[in-house]
Amino acid sequence: MSQSLVQEKVQQAIGILQEMDVDLWLTFVRETSADMDPILPMIYGLDLTWQSALILTRTGECIAIVGRLEAEAARRTGAYGTILFYDQSIQPTLLSVLDRLNPRHIAINYSIDDVHADGLTYGMYQLLSRYLTDTPYFSRLTSAEKLHSALRGRKTAQELERIRQAIRTTSDIFRNTFEYLKLGLSEVEVSQFMHSQVESRGLMLAWEATNCPAVNTGPDSAIGHVGPTELKISPGHIVHFDFGVMEGDYCSDIQRVVYFRRPGEMAAPPEVQHGFDTVRAAIQRAFEAMKPGVTGKDIDRLARQIVTEGGYPEYPYGTGHQVGRVVHDGAGMLGPAWERYGDTPNYPLEAGQVYTLEPGLAVPGYGYIGLEEDVVVTSHGAEYLGEPQTELILK
Repeated sequence: MSQSLVQEKVQQAIGILQEMDVDLWLTFVRETSADMDPILPMIYGLDLTWQSALILTRTGECIAIVGRLEAEAARRTGAYGTILFYDQSIQPTLLSVLDRLNPRHIAINYSIDDVHADGLTYGMYQLLSRYLTDTPYFSRLTSAEKLHSALRGRKTAQELERIRQAIRTTSDIFRNTFEYLKLGLSEVEVSQFMHSQVESRGLMLAWEATNCPAVNTGPDSAIGHVGPTELKISPGHIVHFDFGVMEGDYCSDIQRVVYFRRPGEMAAPPEVQHGFDTVRAAIQRAFEAMKPGVTGKDIDRLARQIVTEGGYPEYPYGTGHQVGRVVHDGAGMLGPAWERYGDTPNYPLEAGQVYTLEPGLAVPGYGYIGLEEDVVVTSHGAEYLGEPQTELILK
């Protein structure tokens, strides 16, 4: 991440600390090339080697305690006004800072529900606990998960533009792919074509190349986080894609569908068209209901209801997740109150959050229809970040 964006996110974090009345946020790490705290790229942008403490305070102090050999790199981030370094042990410097600040709360990076807020390893937690023994600070430790959720979720203008650019590139690759598609191509061949489009632009995929893109042709193709096969596109097949790129450190995540007509068909069969219209209606209903304060489970319920009322079983996943520096970003999600999602469907939507909308359904004998759009929550509702697919593409 660029230094300017790190500086921007650190200042945003200070505002969130003030909003939530949390005195101090401590990110405690070591050898991050081996075990990266997910928040580190956002608030620091570099690896750290020795035990290091990044401290952000409600009063606006930004303090980095690092090993001597990384002090200059910390200074160059431009995000930390105070750079402290050590040679033998971080403990005396860390305790000295805490004694001076005397925080009522010390937010640290652990969470049951949010993987992105769970960056403090158990070993580092034990070490921190040992350092804080016989001090009043151990009893003041609390989870930073709400801070993480707000900082990752509330995209700045610069972050939104990076996501928009990733979506523009993804849409361009889809257009080229739709021109390339023809009967007899295998899922693997289509995937390889899309990979070549990404590579020619010098970009990265939004998730692992084995499964990005997902290409599903016809009713026998496995749906989910699974790569393409040698199945070939045939007349009467729905061809489904799930694809995204990473550009400027930010991701897109978009699904599209194409129908290959049988001989003599001028349009898609009614059952295929009904499936497409149902998914499209579910997305639009969710989109229209999105605004700050509404919970993710409420949005999920509205979309899910459209699908089941259309005569289909409910899809076995949430309606949407956040997108940002990684393809599954943030904490809150648009999902049902299932145990596996913990408390995250109860989180209220906030302005600046970017979510996918991705209901789906299977049309027996034809294949899978899944659309996925990336949208941003605004102060007054929601906005599509790219051009949504509103009509079934026919080949």
